[in-house]
Amino acid sequence: MTLRLLILTLALLLAGCDIPGMGPDPRVLQRESDGKAIGGACRYAQRGIEDCYNLNAKASKTAIFAGWKDMDQYMRENKVEGQASAPDKDEKAAADENKKPPALKEKTAEAKPKSTDKAPAGSEKH
Repeated sequence: MTLRLLILTLALLLAGCDIPGMGPDPRVLQRESDGKAIGGACRYAQRGIEDCYNLNAKASKTAIFAGWKDMDQYMRENKVEGQASAPDKDEKAAADENKKPPALKEKTAEAKPKSTDKAPAGSEKH
């Protein structure tokens, strides 16, 4: 009888404990939080969801969408107007590169000057 009571007490005590390694991975939670923040920021900046996906290709699309949707709901409920932002040069280049057809991307890559392995004219040793 006491053995059963001891086992039951031990089981109840362990049920309330946080066992290391049994919870969700903090890195996954951090990436999801970052994606939601990106989505909310895109909505506040009056960017379309597709533009947000293109500008943040490494972030989870589901997290971006959840953040965008939450911010949209918040802005509608509180009658908040977004602040249009001027995209940076890097953002414009990334967006333009994503819009190009694959054939045009290859031609652009081929048009760039290739470096040569030749030494400058005056530095040759005789």
